[in-house]
Amino acid sequence: MSMLILEDGTKYPGRSFGAKADIDGEVVFNTGMVGYPETLTDPSYNGQILTLTFPLIGNYGVPSKEKLDDLLKHYESDKIQVRGLIVSNYSDEFSHWNAERSLHEWMAEENIPGITGIDTRKLTRQLRENGTMLGKIFHDDDKKEGFDKKNIHDPNDDNLAELVSIKEPVEYSAGKKKIILVDCGVKNNIIRAFLGRNITVLRVPHDFDYLNIEADGVFISNGPGDPKMCVKTIEITKRCMERGKPILGICLGSQILGLAAGADTFKLKYGHRSHNQPVNEYGTRRCFITSQNHGYAVDGNTLPLDWREWFNNDNDGTNEGIIHISKPFFGTQFHPEASPGPDDTEFVFDMFVRSLG
Repeated sequence: MSMLILEDGTKYPGRSFGAKADIDGEVVFNTGMVGYPETLTDPSYNGQILTLTFPLIGNYGVPSKEKLDDLLKHYESDKIQVRGLIVSNYSDEFSHWNAERSLHEWMAEENIPGITGIDTRKLTRQLRENGTMLGKIFHDDDKKEGFDKKNIHDPNDDNLAELVSIKEPVEYSAGKKKIILVDCGVKNNIIRAFLGRNITVLRVPHDFDYLNIEADGVFISNGPGDPKMCVKTIEITKRCMERGKPILGICLGSQILGLAAGADTFKLKYGHRSHNQPVNEYGTRRCFITSQNHGYAVDGNTLPLDWREWFNNDNDGTNEGIIHISKPFFGTQFHPEASPGPDDTEFVFDMFVRSLG
């Protein structure tokens, strides 16, 4: 018997799969119906225990580690990023043309614990009502009795972007136009979105000073944690904005862009993590269905006069995008490159590419 214990003492007993490791983290939920290989390897989940609301998980196994453009084709990074996984019904009997092993085998190999048999509807409702909570997965009965929430480390106290960013620059050649990609935990599919548009990508660490490198534009990636922890990234972005080159930020990148512009950010009650978040474009009221994974957002009311809100979330009204009124600076909270989708908003990449000149 394994158990998830939340910081308020609530206990959720279940059965173990994956690794039998005791871990702690921030407990969050994702309402997407498919795509757990991509979801689990998304660096934006670093430090978190992920609850999947779709009841059946594991039934299509885990795909191969085939590479495309020097990146793993079916994954968003080279390893599982979540600290633990909570599901209602785990199936070890999988069937898919591209499956090479079970989810259990993959998680055990990477020392990631999972718990099945938990009422994920009840857990999700608790997180919606109370907000994201810290929690701990236990496999040892003796340790459960000595549980103390003071011993749970809050991952948001760390600069998580530093943990998931590359350490040295890497270039992916594709065309004459070149962008700097500031890696705060970039998803592989974002890099592919640029390569597919014949853009050469120079991927640099999150705190890398790229200002003296010749490039046509700058992209600031998604990533985990509190954007205010990325102090050096924000400072470099401010200096980059003074030079007027096009800048696009996605997710954490949009928050960093907002902070660099002079706006404020705040932590959402329970975050937006799903493949089915509706956003509205200001002015047109056109609605797009988007994929999202973020726990923080830009406070649209704090934007300077030369900036405006671009999109808002149709569920809770929070900001989903910002754009400068005259310069080529813009960002979105949602993921236009989403895999397994939807891809309704890939035009954001096209806008950025056109702005490169």
